Amino acid sequence: MRILITGIAVFLAISIVPGLEADSLTAGIAAVLILTVLNVILRPILLLLALPLIVFTLGLFLVVLNALLLGLTAFLVKGFTVSGFWPAAGGALIISLVTTILNRWTVDRRPLAEVPDEPRRPPKIINPD
Repeated sequence: MRILITGIAVFLAISIVPGLEADSLTAGIAAVLILTVLNVILRPILLLLALPLIVFTLGLFLVVLNALLLGLTAFLVKGFTVSGFWPAAGGALIISLVTTILNRWTVDRRPLAEVPDEPRRPPKIINPD
């Protein structure tokens, strides 16, 4: 499901952001797969290393990290190009927003465990003075 959501987000970013291009459908699919792998393996390490910057910038540095991962994806996938930092940042922002929205819609929504209604006993009075 994560790959499908990332795929929708990447192809939407390619169609919206000028400077993000995929030469073919296979290049786009390869970019989705590589970006998913990088997000699973490399992103947690980068988040841990950049935690002080993330806290200092109130989370805005996350866009820079996502842009770097998108640029690394473009470096690794032939036929997927990112023409600079600002298209990478815009694409990363679009991808982040779309994946957040789609993940919230598709998350497993189980009902919370119900607390059984037991009769409450009256409070115990310790010093009745």
